[in-house]
Amino acid sequence: MASVKAFFRLIRLPNLMFIVLAQFLFQYCIYDSIYKGQTSDIDTRQFLLLVLASVLIAAAGNIINDYFDINIDIINKPGKVVLGRIISRRWALAWHFILSGLGILITALAVNPFSRWYLVIANMGCVVLLFFYSMRFKRDVLIGNIIISLLTAWTIMLIFLSKFSFADAFVNVAFQQVKFFRFAVLYSGFAFVISLIREAVKDIEDLPGDMKYNCRTMPVAWGRNATKVYTAVWLTILIISLIIIQIYVLQFQWWWAMGYCLLFTIFPLIYIFKKLIAAQKTSEYHDLSTLIKLVMLTGILSMMFFYIYL
Repeated sequence: MASVKAFFRLIRLPNLMFIVLAQFLFQYCIYDSIYKGQTSDIDTRQFLLLVLASVLIAAAGNIINDYFDINIDIINKPGKVVLGRIISRRWALAWHFILSGLGILITALAVNPFSRWYLVIANMGCVVLLFFYSMRFKRDVLIGNIIISLLTAWTIMLIFLSKFSFADAFVNVAFQQVKFFRFAVLYSGFAFVISLIREAVKDIEDLPGDMKYNCRTMPVAWGRNATKVYTAVWLTILIISLIIIQIYVLQFQWWWAMGYCLLFTIFPLIYIFKKLIAAQKTSEYHDLSTLIKLVMLTGILSMMFFYIYL
């Protein structure tokens, strides 16, 4: 039983549930609402397989991340380390390759490899990026943060691109597809920016271990204050963007959705901004990281309103 719990901790089960929730809400609250009565059993089968593939690839990425970070994690979060204690490093590496291989295989089974070959290649690219991110890129200034943010955004874009081939993007584009594309850009953009913010805050939180093992993360290379300024800039961009979207939504009179966004996304982001400026202790950055994760959740849950309004 202890090994099962350790395995779920190793793959970060709550984070995987974020992926499942985001993809399910995007499929059933946005796609199905736009294409009412036009979905098929084949589309549902494809979607479920792609969700499974996303979860397996992300789980494999989490495992390989802990595999390469074991020494740093012993310093930064000693109570959460399971590799080398409950699960051996050899088995972790084996699980990484097993789950990655299954994720790519299921992607190929989910889509037509001849018309949607780019999805199989893209998910193979995700596996490669996660491996090299864990081994090297996360220790470099900014590049690791950008990779993780792009991969987070990809969980939404994957579902969009699974519905349309590249040819569909340029020939006879229907209004429904344009609307669906706008929602894909909106939520993948939100995922990208808020992931950039959270990764920067996590880098500050992990500063002690990163410094000891000569990682070149932003706080190590630029200093804590410069990293806080960088994070504050992205927070400002996100807050302003969300306010502009609310102004645009005024014309549709989606009052419940607007109230939700203000109360559970914009106001918490403003609060995070204020707490970030004042933060000094590692525990404070850990709390900020948790708050940002909660805002990610409320942002994902906002898709539910489109089941009502579309």
